[in-house]
Amino acid sequence: MPYFLSLLARAHARNRQTGAALETLAEARERAEQTGERIWEAELHRLEGVLALEAASAPPPPGAVERAEKCLAQARAVAQRQGARSLELRAAMSLARLRRLQGDAGAAGRELREVYQTFTEGFDTADLKQARALLATLAAR
Repeated sequence: MPYFLSLLARAHARNRQTGAALETLAEARERAEQTGERIWEAELHRLEGVLALEAASAPPPPGAVERAEKCLAQARAVAQRQGARSLELRAAMSLARLRRLQGDAGAAGRELREVYQTFTEGFDTADLKQARALLATLAAR
């Protein structure tokens, strides 16, 4: 159920219904807590972090960047603990984008490269292609 609720949250986000997306993610986390279903936990945290940033106006209100950073770091930590390397890569890419927005492309590149270099195959998958492109963009700055 948490996975399917995350899909619904993404649909809300695509339709610029950020409030509904965040509420749906909260429901997904609550269901995961109730059932012990943790397989998609890292992605739920990552999506919340991404949405927290997207929901913020420019400049973001106080606490929005910190909330996003906390969610993204938690997503990466959960993925590491679970050995979910693809989810860890997604979290690292989202963190890298946040660090780039904060003006720290060097740290963004280092953190993402650390995760990217653990992969030995699957370089034709969408996530690894995106990570490689993001690393190239970060290196060019």
